[in-house]
Amino acid sequence: PNQPDMIKLNTNENPYPPAPGVAEVLKNTETDALRLYPDPAAKDLVHAIAAEYGLLDEQVFVGVGSDDVLAMSFLTFFNSGKPILFPNVTYSFYDVWADLYRIPYVTCALDDQMMIKKEDYFKENGGIVIPNPNAPTGVYEPLETFEEILQKNTDVVVIVDEAYVDFADGPSARTLIEKYPNLLVVQTFSKSRSMAGMRIGYAMGNKELIKALNDVKYSFNSYTMSRVALLCGVEAVNDKAYFEEHVKKICETREKTKKALAALGFSFPDSQSNFIFAAHKSMPAKEIFAALKARNIFVRYFNKPGIDNYLRITIGTDEQMQALEAALREILLQA
Repeated sequence: PNQPDMIKLNTNENPYPPAPGVAEVLKNTETDALRLYPDPAAKDLVHAIAAEYGLLDEQVFVGVGSDDVLAMSFLTFFNSGKPILFPNVTYSFYDVWADLYRIPYVTCALDDQMMIKKEDYFKENGGIVIPNPNAPTGVYEPLETFEEILQKNTDVVVIVDEAYVDFADGPSARTLIEKYPNLLVVQTFSKSRSMAGMRIGYAMGNKELIKALNDVKYSFNSYTMSRVALLCGVEAVNDKAYFEEHVKKICETREKTKKALAALGFSFPDSQSNFIFAAHKSMPAKEIFAALKARNIFVRYFNKPGIDNYLRITIGTDEQMQALEAALREILLQA
């Protein structure tokens, strides 16, 4: 959708602008420099991310959004011929990449609380990928769960996809990198840093994993990041105060929205992300989706077995969420 009066809550974008330093970069960029190739090693951005998280530069890989980083990771690490494992309700690109690269896979069902069952990941496999918090559920898994999975899978790469971890109460799995050399943690600038349109993603892990990713990248496309994206990414990382302020603001709006939705008869797992995965007690999700769309309010509806009565609602500004609440109240009264 692209309408001037719409409320767009369907792709988990951040409702606030990027850090002010990003705007300064765009305003002051020398266009003549764009005739030159960017730094293929992305050294300045890699260094900024590594410094922010207390890592070595050799422990960080960057790419064109976390989708690019994840796809590159599938290509690099999931080639044993054994099936890889991931949840049955999860990010929708995992099976797409697996099919694209001819990687066999097995999906593992979530439990009644929409959490993974760690024992499902103790069997022989060719690799594991799990988002935390999960999408589209928003559920955060404690790090102890991933520690057990890593301890049972020392011979394969375990990827923890943390696109939404900055909105969670719990810590990132990057705190486990030094302990588990087979762990790769993937994050993005698209959500918490308000830069979905700039396409910056990154991976953190053991130096050997990062070297392998770079080897594949240089065989595939050396110049993955634009000069402008590299400069903007550094500014976004360096403005920690702005980042923390706006993550806090989104989390506060999320908690208010949970209360409002519950009062309207919705139920949902306890989201630790910048969206809520909600089902209504009496009105089907598909009907609510259509009624909201008619009012130019767009949320995400999944027409898939097991989750076809849920709506994934991105957290916008307070004003946007109040408009959503008013629309839902009207729709439910008319039902």
